[in-house]
Amino acid sequence: MAQKILIVEDEANIAQLLHLYLEKEGYETQIASDGGKAVELFRSYDPDLVLLDIMLPVMDGWSVLKKIRAESKTPVIMLTAKGETDDRITGLEQGADDYIVKPFETKEVLARIRAVLRRTVGEEESGGSRSRLTFDKLVIDLDAYELTVDGKRIDTPPKELELLHHLASAPNRVFTRNQLLDEVWGFDYFGDSRTVDVHIKRLREKLEGVSDKWSLKTVWGVGYKFEVTGS
Repeated sequence: MAQKILIVEDEANIAQLLHLYLEKEGYETQIASDGGKAVELFRSYDPDLVLLDIMLPVMDGWSVLKKIRAESKTPVIMLTAKGETDDRITGLEQGADDYIVKPFETKEVLARIRAVLRRTVGEEESGGSRSRLTFDKLVIDLDAYELTVDGKRIDTPPKELELLHHLASAPNRVFTRNQLLDEVWGFDYFGDSRTVDVHIKRLREKLEGVSDKWSLKTVWGVGYKFEVTGS
């Protein structure tokens, strides 16, 4: 089921741009153009995340955030033209999960959304951290930055471990090279997509033939996935 994002933005062109971009990336969205509608939609739509502008008619973003926080821990990313440090601190102190200043790149917004959702969804599913993943003969521990394969600890560079953890956090989901660059290396990484290929190759050398219940698969013409074939 697609994750739902509530876009609270009174500038129609920005709201529509975010709507089209996020829907294209597989999210479901609704738009509220004022603070009152935002609170109403938040309660009826039950989104997984809220993109919330500060300068809004009817009720400003701070008031909307306060109402959301009074009844929910749903992640909120503030979108605003105000870039002053005080505003950022205010937003975070009042319970915002992140803060993006306009004008922004949609690619940056997407990277922030994914980062916040990974963190919050992981906490909900496990009751805590999901940084330690366990499969047959495989333990990926991002807290300790340790990879254990068939009972043996394997020296693994941090970025390789982060890449493997990212893939294994969403078993059987296909990621493009560009998605992996965005989500593992960061939205501001301007490297060659072959970087991903090199890291996958090194990981395969460590994981080859360890288990028939999971594997690192190439999806030709698309990217990679951590395929789980058994429990």
